[in-house]
Amino acid sequence: MDTPPALEWSVDNCTLGRAMAILGERWTVVVLREVFLGVRRFDDIRRHAGIPRQVLTNRLATLVDEGILRKEPYREDGARTRHEYRLTAKGLELQPILLAISHWGDRHLADPGGPPTVFVHRGCEEPVHVEVRCAAGHEVDDPRGVATRPGPGVRLFEGSGQARDLASR
Repeated sequence: MDTPPALEWSVDNCTLGRAMAILGERWTVVVLREVFLGVRRFDDIRRHAGIPRQVLTNRLATLVDEGILRKEPYREDGARTRHEYRLTAKGLELQPILLAISHWGDRHLADPGGPPTVFVHRGCEEPVHVEVRCAAGHEVDDPRGVATRPGPGVRLFEGSGQARDLASR
């Protein structure tokens, strides 16, 4: 049996694991969905998403601390100053990921009538979809067409028994 090369490198500094430490909780993605939909105020997010108040407070704090959302003050007449939550440039970069997850859900989890929302290009109203392409411009339409190689930050996995420099491959 072939041993996967990935067993030779550590996952201690895995950026996917780090990203999921921030995004991997259901309510975090729900909060991001709301903000991408234009629902930016605490009470509106809580009411629309059905998220418990303390959970929402914690998720918003994390997203602000991570630089994914920023707080913008607003004040309605006669009321105290409150905040809206806006996507930062870092947060906007999550759009293709959320679109890909939504499209997967549309294919596999939608009600018989179809998906509840569709995503269209504002400029022409045509449906938007996510594509995977290599740097040479080739479309990669089969997941088996993507391979993993050690990157510049690779570290040896101590249990691999390998003593070679994986990044030089």
